[in-house]
Amino acid sequence: MAHLLKLLVTLLCLALSCERGQAAAIELELASSSEATRDWWQVAQFYQIYPRSFKDSNGDGIGDLQGIISKLDYLKELGVTATWLSPIFTSPMADFGYDIADFFDIQEEYGTLDDFDQLIAAANERGLKIILDFVPNHSSDENVWFQKSVRREKGYEDYYVWHDGYVNASTGARIPPSNWLQAFRGSAWEWNAQRGQYYLHQFAVKQPDLNYRNPAVVAQMKRVLTYWLDRGVAGFRIDAVPWCFEVLPDADGRYPDEPLSGYTQDPDDSAYLKHIYTQDLIETVDMVYQWRQLLDDYKRVHGGDTRVLMVETYSSLDYVMKFYGNRTTKGAQIPFNFQFIVGGEGNKNNTELSANGFVKIINSWLGQMPADQTANWVMGNHDQRRVGSRYGEDRIDLMNMLQMFLPGVSITYQGEELGMTDGYISWEDTRDPAACNSNETIYQQFTRDPARTPMQWSSEANAGFSTNSSTWLPINPNYVTVNVAAETAADTSHLHLYKQLVELRKSKTLQYGTTRYAAINENVVAIKRALSGQPTYVLVANVLDSHVCGVNVASELYAPGSYKIKLLNPQAKAAVGDSVALNNLSLPPYAALIVESV
Repeated sequence: MAHLLKLLVTLLCLALSCERGQAAAIELELASSSEATRDWWQVAQFYQIYPRSFKDSNGDGIGDLQGIISKLDYLKELGVTATWLSPIFTSPMADFGYDIADFFDIQEEYGTLDDFDQLIAAANERGLKIILDFVPNHSSDENVWFQKSVRREKGYEDYYVWHDGYVNASTGARIPPSNWLQAFRGSAWEWNAQRGQYYLHQFAVKQPDLNYRNPAVVAQMKRVLTYWLDRGVAGFRIDAVPWCFEVLPDADGRYPDEPLSGYTQDPDDSAYLKHIYTQDLIETVDMVYQWRQLLDDYKRVHGGDTRVLMVETYSSLDYVMKFYGNRTTKGAQIPFNFQFIVGGEGNKNNTELSANGFVKIINSWLGQMPADQTANWVMGNHDQRRVGSRYGEDRIDLMNMLQMFLPGVSITYQGEELGMTDGYISWEDTRDPAACNSNETIYQQFTRDPARTPMQWSSEANAGFSTNSSTWLPINPNYVTVNVAAETAADTSHLHLYKQLVELRKSKTLQYGTTRYAAINENVVAIKRALSGQPTYVLVANVLDSHVCGVNVASELYAPGSYKIKLLNPQAKAAVGDSVALNNLSLPPYAALIVESV
């Protein structure tokens, strides 16, 4: 009840702030402030590796497991707690690993099971945890399960979603079972001549949907999880969760058509329809609860640290919050918070987002998160344009400062600590099926390749990523200056500030303290983190391209007293240790600083 009252007050404050053009300060005490009750993952720094683009160890232009092993010391120096790997399983690479032909083996170009075991051992030696990408919705059409289902072998007849479809009485042409669309453009149904039926694929044609209404499929995928737990992983990031279940057909065996969305006139675009029958079903939430139970049961039997579930869903927040669990059942510890991706102006361009917009994004999650749960902050990933390209290069440090200062879990995509930006990918070099299924004129609306360019390690050829003459995607030309070696050697860099932020996150105040935040005006976002007996920290950021003077943060955040600068970005034009008057601040464009009470 107390949490409900606090939520109502929070929402009222936000509503009133919108009327007056700035956000009233909102204060939340999140979960327990007791260090004794906090699990490892609740204060962790997660780091996403896209293996194909991280480090190539054998000179074929493609990243691999040995490449990751060779860079574990970098992750350790970066302060990473755990790293989750995009899919590394056997795959024909129609969707670069998200089309899995064998859930129990490693893709040959990435390495072997022995390499994977070496990775686990080497990570353990450094106190790092490995999280795997679990892709439950679909397999590859080259998976033996699908081949058996095509042949209607016993036990596999209904492993996938099959339907006869219909025949047009006038033309005699075959018609798919419904108007459902795949995520990568076009019908979600594909005719299989050998079986004589359509199969459902909500992603690429080569990614047939598994049938989660078949208990044999549910049991099989639980065996997949157990297999990798036995090999030492610390948990899973679950891909494309909202698609796992679709509605049952009616009594006549007919699937309902989905209604038009009105968002686009392109009939092949997934956004053409409202996916009310193919996404966000309640059965999917229960499936995640079952997977959480499996992980908890595994710990009870085998011991060790808590194994975590991270859930990918871009659904409405009321649905996303269900994944945390309910009063009787535990769900995923980390349902991904994508509000910095989907909030504001969306995933393409937030370069002019005001302070009110930033606070609205922050509060959208903290204001709806269930009691006694842990927040998380995802700024980018392999499916989205890079943070520096979406929010502007002048805000790269500012965004990292926000992510590391907010309460809970931080999740960084490889290269964001360097300020990597989108690489230009021509139509000829495009590899992403989401773009390849379109055409040269519109592919840039759909491509995810620009955020997947290889990691920039040095100013050497191919950014130190590979010794091959070419790489699977072109290297971003800015690698000459934006790379690990250069930023390590420089006196000031995105990387240096990122490491300092990681250290600050280890403070008791940032791990266990309360959070108060506000938009002071259109320009300035301010966040206070406080804990009794510990230093108070305040982050102040001018998010716009205009100078502001006379900013009074102290009264809005109830932050009296004296402060000195702890960390800052170059735009702040000040120095660490400088005294700061929070009741009369002057901030240059895009200046961001963190101050400490004295």
